[in-house]
Amino acid sequence: MRVEVFTVDDMPRINEGDDLARLILERVRLEDNDILAIASSVVAKAEGRVRNLSEITPSAEAYRISRKLDEDPRFVEAVLEESCEILIESPFILVRRPDGHVCVNAGVDRSNIEEGKIILLPRDPSASAARIRSRIYESTGRRVSVIITDTNGRAFRVGQTGLAIGTSGISSTRNWVGLRDLFGNVLTITNEAIIDEIAGFANLMMGEGDGGTPAVVIRGLSLFEDVDAFHEIIRDEHEDMILRALRR
Repeated sequence: MRVEVFTVDDMPRINEGDDLARLILERVRLEDNDILAIASSVVAKAEGRVRNLSEITPSAEAYRISRKLDEDPRFVEAVLEESCEILIESPFILVRRPDGHVCVNAGVDRSNIEEGKIILLPRDPSASAARIRSRIYESTGRRVSVIITDTNGRAFRVGQTGLAIGTSGISSTRNWVGLRDLFGNVLTITNEAIIDEIAGFANLMMGEGDGGTPAVVIRGLSLFEDVDAFHEIIRDEHEDMILRALRR
């Protein structure tokens, strides 16, 4: 197998209403079965998911939590509004979002945006991925997979990595259960999180800071499926032991 990974270079600064699919297609020629990984920040900007802190009125709960963190209560209020459940309040805010994604600060970000503004995650990242995939097919006839990525920390390990927060045109996992390993043993539990593996490497290619690029093409994996299956990656909350422990 040979896999090629390359960035979509010279992307402009993204503003509300920009057509991401068009901007990407102007800079790269996509092929069938390509996987297009796009940073959530530019998807959010194109969808107008940017807020001015000056326009946010903090609630009593936001003030209470902000005092624990020595944080701007307006920022905390934005986090609360993007969350359906607060799991940890201090020393950072860990939340569960309506789509089941668990992350710090509900993905609300103050980087890569003008001072005094914040970027929210796309309201429905998988719907965003589906729209971009459909737009690419309409423009080129190419069947590609789209993964929306975000940078997340990890329990038990230092550092951040890319995770998929929305997908279209690709299964979330690859189930090896029932197959045999090199020694003939039947695999019983291996369920590979392929969208997160791809998102992690895409994040490495995207980079951080002012030299980063928000879109990466992965070619050669041939994982295209005409599905919208992101929900498969979210563990059922009744089976999630860590989530249950955090709720105690």
